[in-house]
This record gives sequence, C-alpha cells and structure tokens, in this order.
Amino acid sequence: MSDIFKYLKAYYDRAFHPGYFVLVVALMATLIYLNYWHQLERKYAAGGSSWWSGFSGYYLLYAIPFVLAFLLQLFFTKEAAWVKNPWFWTILLLAPAIFAFRVNFNFHQLLIERQWAMPERLFYQRCINWVLRVFVVLLPILVIWWLKDRGTQPFYGTAPLQSVRPYLWMLVLMIPLIALASTQADFLHTYPKAKVLEQVPGGAWITRWRYIIYELCYGFDFVSIEFFFRGFLILALLRICGMQCILPVACFYCTIHFGKPMGEAISSFFGGLLLGIISFHTGSIWGGLLVHLGIAWMMELGGWLGHFFRR
Repeated sequence: MSDIFKYLKAYYDRAFHPGYFVLVVALMATLIYLNYWHQLERKYAAGGSSWWSGFSGYYLLYAIPFVLAFLLQLFFTKEAAWVKNPWFWTILLLAPAIFAFRVNFNFHQLLIERQWAMPERLFYQRCINWVLRVFVVLLPILVIWWLKDRGTQPFYGTAPLQSVRPYLWMLVLMIPLIALASTQADFLHTYPKAKVLEQVPGGAWITRWRYIIYELCYGFDFVSIEFFFRGFLILALLRICGMQCILPVACFYCTIHFGKPMGEAISSFFGGLLLGIISFHTGSIWGGLLVHLGIAWMMELGGWLGHFFRR
C-alpha cells in the first residue's frame, strides 16, 4: 500500500487545489441531485424517443461535467498549454461520443429478437451486449492510439503490473462497505444482476452454466470500462495535461453510474479519482481491472446474500 500512498501524495502536492476540488464536487453534487431527485438520466438520456435522441442525451450527460471540469481549471492555474493542443480538444469532444455510442449500441437487437423468445432472450441479450460493447469501445481507442501514441507508449494501460498486493488490500477494505450496502433496498433492487435468470426456464445443469456465463460476460464488460477510463482517457491525456486530467475523468466516470444506486454513483467519483491516480503513475489498468472486477462480483454476491437474509 506504500506505493499507493506515494501516488496520492504526489497528486496532492502537484495537482490538488482546494478551491478547484470544492467546485468540482459541487458540480457533481448538483448533477447527482438532479439525477436522483429529478430523473436527469431517465428523462433526458434513457428516455429518448429515437436512437439519435438517446445518443445526444447521453453525450450531453457525459460531456458537460467532463468539459466543465477541465474549463474550471483555467481559473486556478497559470499554465494551461493543453488548451492549444488539437489532440486535447479531439479527445475532449470525441470521448463522450464513443461512450454514448457504446451505451446506445443496439444494431444487433433485431437478430437477437428473431433468434430467441422471451424470457430466454434476456440471457442472450445481456451477454451479447456486454461482449460486443467491449469491441465497440476498443476499436476507436485503438485507432487513436495508432495515430497519436503508438511510438511513445504501449496500447493504453497494457503495461505490466509490478504487484497485485495493494489492489487485494483495496478489495479487503471494500468488504464491509459492500456488506453494508447489501442491506439497503436500492442496492437489492439492482443486485444481483444475475437474478434476471430466475425467469429463464431450464434444468439445473443448464441454469448453472447460464449463471457462470452470465457473470463472466458481466465481468468482461468491465474490460472496456477500464481501458476507456483508466487506459485511454488518463494515458492519452497524460502527455498533454499531466495530472490535471485525473479529476475531469473521475467526473465523467461518475456519470456512467447514474442508472445505479446513488451510493454507488457517489463512491464511483472517489473510486475513479483513486484508480486514475494509480493508472497515471503505473501506466497499467490491470490493478484497476482487478479491483473493479472484484467489487463487481462481490456486489453480486452481496446482492444474493442480502436477498437470502431478507426472506
């Protein structure tokens, strides 16, 4: 854990500004309030009447805090050479579009509907969605890396990890928080995600394998998230604006959790900040992926246990 504390101290010494941090937290608190008390995402993004309205809604949901968090820095720093870098503006405006496209990627849905009837369709729909969306994200990121960074660093986040011990300790520290969350109604309304399979008929052997495949596909979805946020956004912006990219990326990361329980959305901001700092220093997403997968599967287990003890 000593290395992680060193990374946090370096961020505090070199990039942390109390006034800027308070403004960003106020921005995210306002968005969280609008989302959980006035259905921001449900009304203006997920509630779109067409593919384009859904894409536009999610683009704005992601882009507004991401862009504002960068622009607010101009009030607190004398050096902002990154605003003159074309790659900065390309990534700033393109990244929310990539993720909004990922969320709205549904061009294969008609094939799934023709192949499987409900409720079996639920299983195939979610598993196929999670796998396909990994490639929807990775392909444009690969193009950007090839054009911008292939001569200066390996593909974003693929540097080897020195040790897994700090990340295992992070998972241990999360256990009591997840146990507490597993007693909350909004958490149990969302988790475990695999409870949807209770609606799908089948024998014991088939059901068992469906659960395993479902959880593996669910975990595979986090590969694209880690490559996007801790790989692409942190490491592509590292050489442009240094540590100043970490907090805006955490804002963006928080907004993708607006469809989940509020506590999870709030914690994702601080978790995204921590994982961004680690990725910045290590050049690797593997530790963050280990933490992300561990938390995701512990939340699934917590959901099952929470429902079991509420019976």
